[in-house]
Amino acid sequence: MALVEGRAFYWALLLLVSVVTMACEVKGATSGSEEAYSTARERMVRDTIETRNVRDARTLAAMRQVPRHLFVPPELVRDAYEDHPLPIGNGQTISQPYIVAFMTEALRLRGGEKVLEVGAGSGYQAAILAEIAAKVFSIEIIPELAEQARERLARLGYKNVIVRAGDGYLGWPEEAPFDAIIVTAAAPSIPQPLKAQLRDGGRLVLPVGDFEQDLVVVTRTKDRFTETRVLAVRFVPMTGRVRE
Repeated sequence: MALVEGRAFYWALLLLVSVVTMACEVKGATSGSEEAYSTARERMVRDTIETRNVRDARTLAAMRQVPRHLFVPPELVRDAYEDHPLPIGNGQTISQPYIVAFMTEALRLRGGEKVLEVGAGSGYQAAILAEIAAKVFSIEIIPELAEQARERLARLGYKNVIVRAGDGYLGWPEEAPFDAIIVTAAAPSIPQPLKAQLRDGGRLVLPVGDFEQDLVVVTRTKDRFTETRVLAVRFVPMTGRVRE
């Protein structure tokens, strides 16, 4: 018991030191130093993602590449590379870096896929996916956020992402089937339209539950769906028809 507690204290202390260091680095970066931002991203990946067993090389490369500080409100840039969610307006958040990496790895992308994202938010998760997949279709139920994400991703040169405003519960039928689907808001149950739009062999990753939530991975094999709960999480609730 003492050994386990000692290890827990060590990792907690290491994470605290990393967060403080990242905050200092990003404060320096607010003056416009891209090198400082890059250093903060590297530390974020090394100390808060790799240490928690995210190992997929494509996911780690994407997390190192995408400038997270450009996907948060200006007043929160200094917190961009800390490992916790941040508000982006309209009652929505950008997920903590570790969860973004964990969910991306869970999709098992190998490059060349067509991916559906439900819940564009600020566009950060879509950018991570776009670094790996061939095409990303992203739906955001709040029109204002959808427009902001569309403009931001276009400005950053992500030509393989299409963002539209709409109810993600219904998916994107005209572009189905998808090799992978990711949902960034918690549904009370797994939306059937999304399962139907998953390609044979594809994977759907989403948080399920209201007060208690679990990250669930759904794998399709022909007309059979296997559900695996992989992690306890806390997301903002999915809205729209899913609540009817």
